[in-house]
Amino acid sequence: MKVFWIRRSGHFKTRMMLFALLFGIWMPLGVIGVSENITISSSNQRVLNVGVLFTFDSIIGRSAQPAILAAVDDVNADNDILPKMKLNLILHDTNCSGFFGTMEALQLMEDEVVAAIGPQSSGIAHVISHVINELHIPLLSFGATDPALSAQQYQYFVRTTQSDYFQMNAIADMVAKFGWKEVVAIFVDDDNGRSGISALSDALAKKRAKIAYKAAFPSGSSISTISDLLVSVNMMESRVYIVHVNPDTGLSVFSVAKKLQMMGSGYVWIATDWLPSFLDSFETNSPDVMNQLQGVVALRHHTPDGNLKKNFISKWRNLKYKKSPNFNSYALYAYDSVWLIARALDTFFKEGGNISFSNDPKLRENNGSMFYYKSFKVFNGGEQLLQTIKRTNFTGLSGQIQFGDGKHLIHPAYDILNIGGTGVRRIGYWSNYSGLSTIAPENLYVKPLNASPNNNLYSVIWPGETTTIPRGWVFPHSGKPLQIVVPNRVSYKAFVSKDKNHPGVKGYCIDVFEAAINLLPYPVPHTYILYGDGKDTPEYSNLVYEVSQNKYDAVVGDITIVTNRTKIVDFTQPFMESGLVVVTVVNEEKSSPWAFLRPFTIQMWAVTAIFFIFVGAVVWILEHRTNEEFRGPPRQQLITIFWFSFSTMFFSHKENTVSTLGRLVLIIWLFVVLIINSSYTASLTSILTVQQLTSKIKGIDSLISRTDVIGVQEGSFALHYLIDDLGVAASRIIKLKDQEEYADALRRGPENGGVAAIVDELPYVELFLAGTNCMYRIVGEEFTKSGWGFAFQRDSPLAVDLSTAILQLSENGDLQKIHDKWLSRTECSTDLNQVDVNQLSLSSFWGLFLICGIACFIALSVFFFRVLFQYRRFTPETQSDVEDIEPVRTRRLSRTTSFMNFVDKKEAEVKPKLKRSSDNKQVSQSSESLPASPP
Repeated sequence: MKVFWIRRSGHFKTRMMLFALLFGIWMPLGVIGVSENITISSSNQRVLNVGVLFTFDSIIGRSAQPAILAAVDDVNADNDILPKMKLNLILHDTNCSGFFGTMEALQLMEDEVVAAIGPQSSGIAHVISHVINELHIPLLSFGATDPALSAQQYQYFVRTTQSDYFQMNAIADMVAKFGWKEVVAIFVDDDNGRSGISALSDALAKKRAKIAYKAAFPSGSSISTISDLLVSVNMMESRVYIVHVNPDTGLSVFSVAKKLQMMGSGYVWIATDWLPSFLDSFETNSPDVMNQLQGVVALRHHTPDGNLKKNFISKWRNLKYKKSPNFNSYALYAYDSVWLIARALDTFFKEGGNISFSNDPKLRENNGSMFYYKSFKVFNGGEQLLQTIKRTNFTGLSGQIQFGDGKHLIHPAYDILNIGGTGVRRIGYWSNYSGLSTIAPENLYVKPLNASPNNNLYSVIWPGETTTIPRGWVFPHSGKPLQIVVPNRVSYKAFVSKDKNHPGVKGYCIDVFEAAINLLPYPVPHTYILYGDGKDTPEYSNLVYEVSQNKYDAVVGDITIVTNRTKIVDFTQPFMESGLVVVTVVNEEKSSPWAFLRPFTIQMWAVTAIFFIFVGAVVWILEHRTNEEFRGPPRQQLITIFWFSFSTMFFSHKENTVSTLGRLVLIIWLFVVLIINSSYTASLTSILTVQQLTSKIKGIDSLISRTDVIGVQEGSFALHYLIDDLGVAASRIIKLKDQEEYADALRRGPENGGVAAIVDELPYVELFLAGTNCMYRIVGEEFTKSGWGFAFQRDSPLAVDLSTAILQLSENGDLQKIHDKWLSRTECSTDLNQVDVNQLSLSSFWGLFLICGIACFIALSVFFFRVLFQYRRFTPETQSDVEDIEPVRTRRLSRTTSFMNFVDKKEAEVKPKLKRSSDNKQVSQSSESLPASPP
């Protein structure tokens, strides 16, 4: 394939063409640096102009250029693609300049190209995308990774490589995996750098992490500028650095970092794909370069090792126009870009597409302008070709070429590399399908997502040749210790208070914090700052707010963890449980003349009385026919039933039971009575001997329903909780400073300017009750559940480390020892009126009543079946004759009366008649069985 040079002025252009033809000046295709190259074909094949725009003399350009030329050769040599047509490349060099790159791109648009490849610069892509939108020329970029170029605004821009959006998500997943919360972004201040770091910030936010500082420097900055930048970066807390620069100048960052001793233990360096692109461009890298990169983690575009890629690698060694001893991943994407255009054009022509250009009426010449607007032509088939490109699907060197949502290549994936020694080691992969993994993404696409081994990487050798995961942050080297604000309390000073000695504060909370700090594996220089004038307890919400505004680094004290505070700061693990309770005055309850009724509830009394009568009636029924003591006139029998029933309560019944069924029922009933009596005696003894305390206020609900005044501690969150959450009127609440005001307000009561109750946190109330010899009591249950913790600025790594230390203190018993040192162990009973608790309800005895009821039912059933059987045997045979004469209704009444009379009879009177009746039946049956006598 031959090319020759052409200048762009009318007559001079013609003369140069004739001169070239006469003297046969043929130039090899590799001679680049001119404005336009045109392939001359010896046949009548149709030529399709395709523009190429990138920086030839760059890390990416030196790999991409031979790959593009090789792809054109392969396309033109393939008879199945674009038959009788040849691709003609028109190459323009952007020279690493935004201005010259834009001008070259505009010149390229004058050549009536059907598509363009490039540019590698995202900045030029932003500018030229507006031009191609107007001229309807698809632009396929193998190097512009700016996520902003995926916007719908750039309709004709098609990215044939991976967007930095996915690369930044991969970095965010790594940051989350290793537990870091803050990173520092070091990047070139251009379109690609800013958009990439913006995508990183969004990705980190999803992982509850953030960019602590954005260290940007202009493209082409000097070593001194980069050095000053890294010095300022090194003064900050974060030790996790994300380097997002370009391959040509990126090594300067690591060179300076090495000199500043920022490549040692404790540092984390993560480089984007620019670094592997640089290293892959050379067969071997110098020891000096590799020495600067020890422990760096980098991302590289993942391209599957298919046969096409292996063949290209073999072919690369023989390419005559290559300028680089090796190639990087951008060469693969550049090669696939040419084939993508070729396949799309082939489909375009098969679907009836036509190459034609027309003038754009919007482009008019301005008076006095030297710019020739009419030289720009609109590609009439651009829209159709664009849609064809977007739906093209084939397998290239870089893998599957297919576009998904947002014109992104499907299956974006990266190799995660760790640089060590003289080489690079792959420690895993990342893909948007499976996240971090040690298995190649192409092997996971065929598996269900839940079966993918997510979030795995091989071990990393970090800077300093350590495998221990760096903490990712240190205290800044500014020499300023941690500024910790402490509330200057005027009450409950056992928790926290001012001290004349070092460190200026003391108390339970301070000792817990110091003990936790001492457990950390690194020093934490800190100083305490008292908040408040010492006359009034400060509002704790104000302390938390000022920490959230970065005025202080943390607040240490009795700070309650509540919802609105957790939204602006980070709390440690709670070191003390807490919750709001109601404390009030209680009175001793006087004995009542009706105290003997209290052991049982009303339901229990009613059911017990019913069962007494019921059991008495059952025993009477079972004993009436056999026991003389249960017979007599009706009035006497009714008295017997009641007397027998209630006398069993004291086991003093004088009537004896003679029937088996009656004795069975009585035994079970006496067992029930024994248990009821014992329980009654025990409960009544407790009621009459234990001191009973009572209060009109039973808990928070009864307190809210009243109109009495409520006291709260000054500075406590309880004030806002009562008003905002429970709807208590602010006029009902007064603030109290200390324990003396607590006791005085409760003693005076609401009638004399005091309070009916005080709402405060349980630790304060326990300390208050212990100081008053338990004169007051907690009523009701604890109606909020919370705890005390230390508050830090959002995403502070100290909050996590101190939480672990607090758990250690709790497990080894040191937390309890600190509690016993500062806080009294005196406990006041919170029991008030125990009547409801001591009363015995039906639920405790329904099992006994059920057993007794079942026994009575069985006994009655057996009794009536037995009596019914006797009655049927006792009924005289003569009754059947009478029944035939009497009406049905009279007959039924007669039979019922007869049965009741039979039941009322003594069993001793019935048995002889039953015997005679049985004998008569046997005689009758015998006479019927004898033969009849002759007449």
